[in-house]
Amino acid sequence: MDILSLIGRTNGLFDEDILTHEKELQEIISTSSFLVIGGAGSIGMAVTKEIFKRNPTKLHVVDISENNLVELVRDLRSSSGYIDGDFRTFALDIGSELYDAFIKSDGNYDYVLNLSALKHVRSEKDPFTLMRMIDVNIFNTDKTLGQSIEKGTKKYFCVSTDKAANPVNMMGASKRIMEMFLMRKSLEITISTARFANVAFSDGSLLHGFNQRIQKRQPIVAPNDIKRYFVTPEESGQLCLMSTLFGENRDVFFPKLSKHLHLITFAEIAEKYLEQIGYEAYICESEEQAREMVEELATDKKWPCLFTKSDTTGEKDFEEFFTDTEILDMDRFQNLGIIKNDLNIETDKIISFESTIAEMRHHRTWKKEDVVDLFNKMIPNFNHKETGKYLDSKM
Repeated sequence: MDILSLIGRTNGLFDEDILTHEKELQEIISTSSFLVIGGAGSIGMAVTKEIFKRNPTKLHVVDISENNLVELVRDLRSSSGYIDGDFRTFALDIGSELYDAFIKSDGNYDYVLNLSALKHVRSEKDPFTLMRMIDVNIFNTDKTLGQSIEKGTKKYFCVSTDKAANPVNMMGASKRIMEMFLMRKSLEITISTARFANVAFSDGSLLHGFNQRIQKRQPIVAPNDIKRYFVTPEESGQLCLMSTLFGENRDVFFPKLSKHLHLITFAEIAEKYLEQIGYEAYICESEEQAREMVEELATDKKWPCLFTKSDTTGEKDFEEFFTDTEILDMDRFQNLGIIKNDLNIETDKIISFESTIAEMRHHRTWKKEDVVDLFNKMIPNFNHKETGKYLDSKM
């Protein structure tokens, strides 16, 4: 599958920057040790590949998914082969005591990259999954950051999201709060992060779902009124790597907008996707019609599609990588922009957040509205978009 052509491009976004800095990338990586947390997700795999192929002295990968770690190893062995350094994978939950024991046993890394996240807007639909999002995106980050400081790690990178800029959903807001927690520790360790667009065909994404729908002989559904920026999995890995190795303290890297990075609807990609695999999109009027017509249409090399307007909670009307108040460096790299953050630690807010969440959990009861109110206190311009509808209620 040619992902670039599906998202309307012919060249990689960061090819020039990677080529310009390749010698320095090789020198740093080949003499450094790395821990990649959440390294078996789509972005984690991509950045692990970027590190692996440049022969690090040590590369340890941690992920909660045993199956995805197996696939990561198979992929690396089948593409790059082997390295001289210490390469190992660990199927661990970073929120667990077992992970703490793992870090205590070694934990000595020059660079720690945290790619773990609950990334779906749909994860905010119930208060319990929402609390796990807070655990994964905020508290686990803070914990692993503290462990990196104790172990003398040179640099800590954590992936953010474009949805953290003027957030309208709890996922984006959780990542914005995560950035506040990172800021607090930036006096003790150099940190950097990255915000970027949708990663095309990443695990769990709508585009990845296209593959599943075809394999399972099911219709393709997509919104026709939402435009998004897309990067490839490889580009997501390159962006994370560049921020990790070249980001200064508190820097946030993002892809520059250009003629190469442009907005495109999910419906447009769906039509291109079907064309690429030999089918023509057939627009249906209802879910029932789409479900019933799969076999009939497939014999004529057509595929049922249902393209509708979006009305679910948390969908942002437009995408942005930075806000009007953030200071930018647009000159250092060809296709990478950098948000330059001054030191701004909101200690009182962070302590209040920690104690409020701890109290909710102690009593084993909380409502989504309680968490939304807390997020509003943390982010004054948070404009949570609640429609009462969630993606789980749609095909």
